[in-house]
Amino acid sequence: MDRNDVDYRQAPVNIGMICLAVTYTFQPGKEEEAVGYFRELIPASRKEPGCRMYVVHRGKEDPRTFFIYEQYDDEAALAAHRNSAHFQRYGKNGLQTIMQTRDPQLYLPLAE
Repeated sequence: MDRNDVDYRQAPVNIGMICLAVTYTFQPGKEEEAVGYFRELIPASRKEPGCRMYVVHRGKEDPRTFFIYEQYDDEAALAAHRNSAHFQRYGKNGLQTIMQTRDPQLYLPLAE
């Protein structure tokens, strides 16, 4: 079974896991450019060894707003993502150059 086939409702929780939730609002007229960057960033990020989930959502009521939900095995995996060539190219030098606002929040799982 491929990790993309995991039923996350039944998956065990890794207490060392870290979750990053980011809300972006992009400058008017830059939404489709943002979509292009995400289309490159999503598959590259999902291939990272420590990435467990990388899902991008677009606002239903405001198409300039995007919500990214990311799960990593640990802080080291998140740091590796942030230092990756694809994040530098499509995140730092792409998305973050056309954003209006960015709100990143880190979360830790609750013990079951």
